[in-house]
Amino acid sequence: MRTASKLLAFAFALVLGSAAQAQVIFSDNFNGNTPGLDQTPTGWTVTGGTVDIIGDNTSWDFFPHGHGYYIDLDGTTKSAGLMSQGFSLVAGTPYVASFELAGNQRGAGDDTVSVNFGSASGNWTLGQSDGWATYSLSFTPGSSGVYNLLFQNSQHGDDIGALLDNVVITAVPEPESWALMLAGLGVLVASGRRRLSRRA
Repeated sequence: MRTASKLLAFAFALVLGSAAQAQVIFSDNFNGNTPGLDQTPTGWTVTGGTVDIIGDNTSWDFFPHGHGYYIDLDGTTKSAGLMSQGFSLVAGTPYVASFELAGNQRGAGDDTVSVNFGSASGNWTLGQSDGWATYSLSFTPGSSGVYNLLFQNSQHGDDIGALLDNVVITAVPEPESWALMLAGLGVLVASGRRRLSRRA
């Protein structure tokens, strides 16, 4: 009986170890940038318009001090920029892009944010006073290569957009790998039980 318990404990340890294999491949909270209007965050590309880097210690800080910097997705040019960055992804590996969005906090009505991650896409409408909430998109590339993560505010033309922060991309274990691992663990436990019954 003790051997079976040890095998089960070992099995759970393997499951937990596999869960820990989920790996963050990119993270940006925008705090390493210099805030300002019509600024492009480091590592990102902005086309077709502009975005602003705002937050702590700026004239455009809409949350309690200490939240850091974040992005206004509609810069002062009255044309919301398409903010993007490319990432090298591996075929067959599932990825999750998560990010925080908030309303414009300036009484400018609702904003819709369009997000694309590889071939995955989503649209989120935020009320002007909505606080921070986390959203995500999942994408598994069919072939290895560079895939873009893109953010764009709906075109209000009022230089006031939804807010973006804490962008994270994580590679997660494939479901097939989990199934194979759990099947293997079942064999280990069954084998341990057979040995115990032989000794009895």
